[in-house]
Order: sequence, then C-alpha cells, then structure tokens
Amino acid sequence: MEILYSNLLQLTWQQAVMWVIGGVLIYLAIKKDMEPTLLLPIGFGAILVNLPNSGAVETVKTLFEAGISNELFPLILFIGIGAMIDFGPLLSNPKLMIFGAAAQFGIFFTLCLASMFFDINDAASIAIIGAADGPTSIVVANALHSKYLGAIMVAAYSYMALVPIIQPPVIRALTSKKERMIRMPYEQKSVSQRTKILFPIIITVIAGLVAPESVALVGFLMFGNLIRECGVLNSLSETAQKVLANLITIFLGITIAFKMQAADFLAVDTLMILGLGLVAFIFDTAGGVLFAKFLNLFLKKKINPMIGAAGISAFPMSGRVVHKMGLKEDPQNFLLMHSIGVNVSGQIASVIAGGLILNFFLR
Repeated sequence: MEILYSNLLQLTWQQAVMWVIGGVLIYLAIKKDMEPTLLLPIGFGAILVNLPNSGAVETVKTLFEAGISNELFPLILFIGIGAMIDFGPLLSNPKLMIFGAAAQFGIFFTLCLASMFFDINDAASIAIIGAADGPTSIVVANALHSKYLGAIMVAAYSYMALVPIIQPPVIRALTSKKERMIRMPYEQKSVSQRTKILFPIIITVIAGLVAPESVALVGFLMFGNLIRECGVLNSLSETAQKVLANLITIFLGITIAFKMQAADFLAVDTLMILGLGLVAFIFDTAGGVLFAKFLNLFLKKKINPMIGAAGISAFPMSGRVVHKMGLKEDPQNFLLMHSIGVNVSGQIASVIAGGLILNFFLR
C-alpha cells in the first residue's frame, strides 16, 4: 500500500492530461472509426508512458530506437502502402499527375509560416504534416532531428482521419454549385501489365535524379507496387497489404508514444503545431482546387475543380470525399475514377515533396 500511495503522490497533472489525450484518441479510434489501426495504439501508448515510474518507457524507447530513429518502420510500411495502390486510373490519364503536384502547395506555404515561430528544421518538419502522409512525416521529422516528432505524428494521422470533415467546407468555399456539378465521363482505357511494371521503376529513377533524398521513400513505395503488379508474387503482395502493413502500423503507433511524455508534449508549441498542420491541410486542398479552376480558364472541356482537392496523399479517403460531394450535387456525376487517379498521384507527389524538403535542409 505504501508503494501504491507513493506512486499516486508522484502523479502530476500533466500526466493526467496525457491520460485524457490518450483516452480521446482511443475513443476516436473505436467509436468514430478514425484511423483505428494507428490512433488506438498511439492513445494507449500515451497512457503507458505517462504512468508514474512507468516501466514501459525503456521498452518503448528501445522500440523507438530500433524502428523509428533509423526510419525502419515507416519505410517498411511504405512497402505495404505501395502494394495497396492501383496506379491504373492514373496511368490511363497521366495528366492527373499535375493535380497531385498542385495539392502540395500547403506544405511550402506552411513552411514559410512556421519558420516565423520555429527554427527552420522544425518548421520543415511541421510543414510536411500537409503531405497527409504519416510515414513521410515521421521520416522527415526524424531525419531533421525535430524535437516535436510526437506532436507532428499525432497531427498528421489525426488530420488524415479528419479529411471528410476538413475538406468539404474548403471545397465548397472555393467552388460554385455549377462547378461542382461539372460532369467528367470516364473513358475506360486498358493499361498493359508491362506499363504497370515499368511505372514504379521509372518513377524511382526520376525521383532519384530530381530529389536524391527521396529515393528511400519513393523506392520502398514503388517496390511495394512492383510486388503487386509483377504477377508472380501474389501471396507476397497480399501479405504486404494486410499482415505486414497492419503489424508495422501497430508497432509504429505504440512506439511513437515515446515522444508523447507529458514533460515534452504538453506545451504551447504543440498547440501551434496542431494549428499549423491544419493550415497545411487547408492550403493543400485549396491549392488543388484553385489550380483546377485556373486550368478551366483555358480548357474547352471543363474539369470539375473538386478533383484537385484529392491531390493530397490521404488515400483513398480524399478521393472518396470528392466522389461523394459530386454525387450529392448530381446523383449522376461519378467522379470516383478521376478523383482516385488524382489521389494516387498525390501519394507520389507528397513523397517527392518530402524528399525535396530533405534535400534543402538535410545538411
């Protein structure tokens, strides 16, 4: 009883707040189905490392050093993500790639904004939240030795889960009803297996030449896709998509909690990071929509500007959000294939953007 009483006396209000934060993340994962494979282990991990004299801290620290400090977990996760992605809609209409690039605007806008309040490496790490890509955020923040890795991780995955809430108001604010009702008939084009096999190899080579620091990120993503498309590793592809991706995600979530200890996490800076992350998401969405509206000034066959918003990396949530918004305006307006094509281009563009950030600031 004396030991129990002693531990209770050592409990700080900051640790209690972290329990509440962990509980909220678990609630969102279970009751709201918001990125449950990640928010649940992050939430539980936040409680685990904020118990007085927690014996789990050293264990989680060991996992952190083994899997995140050397970027092993995020890169392995990219293999699973690559195996999940079908680049067919993009390859059948390669022009969609430009929307993925346009939707990275929020990253560089937020970089400029964050640099007013944080040192440049931390600002770059915060800006990459706008990539809407958790593994990329981890790799960049870790490579740049940001002391805000925990807050960046929570912001990146929380906002990914909140895409259906964040994006629609921004899209509606920037488009008219007439624009949202623009129909884009989808013409099915066959893509050969040879093209699907060559695509990940070519993208890796190009990324390596343009942004060498992105090779690990792009390469592992494209390797996963090559496993999917080669046609001779079906069982390995299924393992990468399900077992590997889920297992690494669980370890990733509970391990990142090492950076969520109350003494480091509860600070004004954390709130600023959450705010700047939201700014990055909003301006990514706005960048894609406004770019589509700009192209429409010169096109006879108009593009529904909503598809530009799908250029963020949150796959496939963003593509589905745009499709549902199109159906709401016009039940016969099927934008899914176009929006998914833009969405997968955003997956590539966000990883390359992360590589460019590393090229600029990793010295």
